[in-house]
Amino acid sequence: MAKLSGDPVDPRVARTRRDVIRASATSLLEDGWGATTHAEVARRAGYSKATLYAHWPTPVDLMRDAIAQICEDATHPSTSGDLREDLHAALSALALTLSEGRYDRLMAGIIERAGRDEGARDLRDRLYETATTGVRTLLTAHLRPDDVEPSLAMLVGAVLVRATYEGEAVTPAFLTDVIDRALHRAKLKSER
Repeated sequence: MAKLSGDPVDPRVARTRRDVIRASATSLLEDGWGATTHAEVARRAGYSKATLYAHWPTPVDLMRDAIAQICEDATHPSTSGDLREDLHAALSALALTLSEGRYDRLMAGIIERAGRDEGARDLRDRLYETATTGVRTLLTAHLRPDDVEPSLAMLVGAVLVRATYEGEAVTPAFLTDVIDRALHRAKLKSER
């Protein structure tokens, strides 16, 4: 039976949930969706599989909480007010995450399942929103509304392709070129 809001949570249950969610997030980032099984998370967290199944009956239930944790832990660079400089910082941070090989494995598992599982589609969308929040916020502050989504797709897509599909370094020169091209196509709010 679900606890009502305001009801105290047993500290042991809270600790178990925290430990399992952390272990599942770590496994998901290190080894991907396929390797993040109830058995593996139970081993990492030090709890029984029965405990995990009681709280997370399906793999999607377990992934939902793990991805929520990953999203909560996400950070975005601070902004300076200079659009190009801030985009450079935000896209560099995304490129670093991708080059570490963690996020691309995570996305690959979710994308694979998103075509046939609505829960996985929701997780895919949440990860994308989290990964692009910093860039989207910058673009929204500086571009006309109808230029935000195309510019976001160009910038994030370029970094994603370079880092994951091409396996190349996302250099400062590459980012400068991509940013300049995207902003050249977009109309800045101040230029209306």
